[in-house]
Amino acid sequence: MKDQDIHSELSSIRNLMERSAKFISLSGLSGIMAGIYAIIGAFIGYKIIANEAYGLPHNEYITILQLFAVAFSVLILSIGTGVWLSVKKAKKHGQSFWSTGSKRLLINMSIPLVAGGLFTFILIYRGYYGIVAPATLIFYGLALVAGSHYTYSGVKGLGILEILLGLLCALMPGYGLIFWTVGFGLLHIIYGTVMHFKYDS
Repeated sequence: MKDQDIHSELSSIRNLMERSAKFISLSGLSGIMAGIYAIIGAFIGYKIIANEAYGLPHNEYITILQLFAVAFSVLILSIGTGVWLSVKKAKKHGQSFWSTGSKRLLINMSIPLVAGGLFTFILIYRGYYGIVAPATLIFYGLALVAGSHYTYSGVKGLGILEILLGLLCALMPGYGLIFWTVGFGLLHIIYGTVMHFKYDS
């Protein structure tokens, strides 16, 4: 009986330590919404590229700026929605959103994300537009893998899929927008749905 009590106490301590070290307020709905935003953004991006392909009046730099504005809008909407839904989830469960786990998650994800963002800007500046989609997928996947140690384990799986998709995208030039839609859109919706029913409900 005493052994059971000890094991129970040790298990409680271990769970408490994991909860304090990991960010478990991440909302599955935020993943779904990020995926929806990405699909809408990809559709708008397709329309912008299609106008150029059909020979409508355009300027290359204006087209790039438009695509950048769409991608930036998707990013801001995704981050904003993710923070808002995660704060709501944290309050619902009586937890702190800005915890040790969330700080570690942010730091570990920001390194590959910032590096990937700067690398993407360099690619655009140098005119290597065909590598932008695979680069964003690969660096985003690396950021997810790096941050997965401080949140749900499923994030690592999503990151690995994003990396593989980015590598495949690099092998198939001309299909960047499709891979981008699958990686940032479809995979996010599937992941968010699984996480919502597993942890949010």
